[in-house]
Amino acid sequence: MPSPSFRSATLAAAVRTSLADALALVLPVECAGCDLEDVALCEGCRGALAPRATRRRLDDGVWAHSALVFEGVPARVIRCLKEDGRTGLASPLGRALRAAVRAAGPPEGAVLVPVPSSRAAFRRRGFAVTPLLLHRAGFRGIPLLAPHRVTADQRGLDREARAANVSGSMRVRARHAEAVRGRPVVIVDDVLTTGATLLEAARTLRSAGFTVVAAATVAATPRRTSGTHR
Repeated sequence: MPSPSFRSATLAAAVRTSLADALALVLPVECAGCDLEDVALCEGCRGALAPRATRRRLDDGVWAHSALVFEGVPARVIRCLKEDGRTGLASPLGRALRAAVRAAGPPEGAVLVPVPSSRAAFRRRGFAVTPLLLHRAGFRGIPLLAPHRVTADQRGLDREARAANVSGSMRVRARHAEAVRGRPVVIVDDVLTTGATLLEAARTLRSAGFTVVAAATVAATPRRTSGTHR
């Protein structure tokens, strides 16, 4: 039998969905996944966000677990959240993230640490994507990482350029570090592309004495070469 907390979360999700659909009748919208009119996210596109967990080994041996493939409907919905500010989409994406975190199998006492948004991205959007997704997933993230320097837009950069772009881009917040010192860490982000950002986050945390046990993302870009681990 589902637990009371699970039933409460399910009811809350249903209420949010009903409110979003009702609002769509007043303020016409299009489905984020297929452009169907008068619905924020149609049933078919909701189904396309059903988690199908995969995993990918990062260069230093940490496994990154992802719930969706970043193409088609999932890619469109994530872009609508990030580029169009449609924060109502964070709920179905948060459910996918919850599946990825569970697939990562965090040990007892592990803390979930979101990859920080750049200052420019935060100013542009007005919110931080990954902490919002963690909240909608029902988890409490610890803002252990903060931006340290300005980086370029990662889009269009190859693996080596991405790694160089994010090198030294994060720092550990001392105040938060003392509160969770000694606890294992799962790094959380929205999309896994080359893994450069997650690896830099892991390097930064390890340099401060933390043990990174896994990573979790909503989605991962499809692998076009051999070596994909599922």
